[in-house]
Amino acid sequence: MSRPVIGVTSYCEPASWGQWTSVSAVLVPSRYTDFVASAGGLPVVLPPLGDEPDPAAAEEVLSRLDGLVLIGGADVESRRYGEEPHLLAQSPRVDRDASEILLATLARDTIPVLGVCRGMQVMAVAAGGVLEQHLPDRIGHLEHSPGPAKYGVRVVEPRAGSRLAEILGDRLEVNCHHHQGVATYPTYEVAAWSSDGVIEAIESPESAFHIGVQWHPETGTDGRLFEALIAAAGGQRASRGTAAAQRSDGAKAPRGKAER
Repeated sequence: MSRPVIGVTSYCEPASWGQWTSVSAVLVPSRYTDFVASAGGLPVVLPPLGDEPDPAAAEEVLSRLDGLVLIGGADVESRRYGEEPHLLAQSPRVDRDASEILLATLARDTIPVLGVCRGMQVMAVAAGGVLEQHLPDRIGHLEHSPGPAKYGVRVVEPRAGSRLAEILGDRLEVNCHHHQGVATYPTYEVAAWSSDGVIEAIESPESAFHIGVQWHPETGTDGRLFEALIAAAGGQRASRGTAAAQRSDGAKAPRGKAER
């Protein structure tokens, strides 16, 4: 069987290399695509679909994928969930917000999805949820985001009986870098917390694999989340192939009868 095709979202940002300076480029940390490939998937980088993406275009993209990774990045703009921005809110990436919220909405319960950090927040907002815009205001520390380009190390405890716990067990250390968090999460269930009560993962109870994690699994060596995503995507790909074959056989039957 061919490898499951996994879409990996990305930025469109100015980048510099060689003699070229501030060239608009599609960017994704290679650790994401490396983990997808090492888990047996075929990674495909998805550029943002624009500030006002066409739902038909998003549906066409998703129809060609077996799974989706919503990567980390800048804050989701607060207007997406009806609130004024916090003083420490980052500059919005309108194209990413629009594209990824649409993709998360359309992909819900149709293909396996892994949301990473911002990606988990996108999943919650797409479902009608609200974000906590600056966690230190409530929890009183910066351990989830200790500084620029630095990851905080946190202990996460998956909820017993969750899909996440089946994959990762009941306790693990993770790398995180976020100052925002998920406050409400309609139609999802909390799948993990950290010791300070911050929601560290959500999952859809109706899906084989539709999980968002607040940490960055791509920065470590534990590939189990990516492996589980690829396994779910491969299973769904096989099911679609079987269904297509059955439809094809059914369509051939009347012609065969007429030939006889």
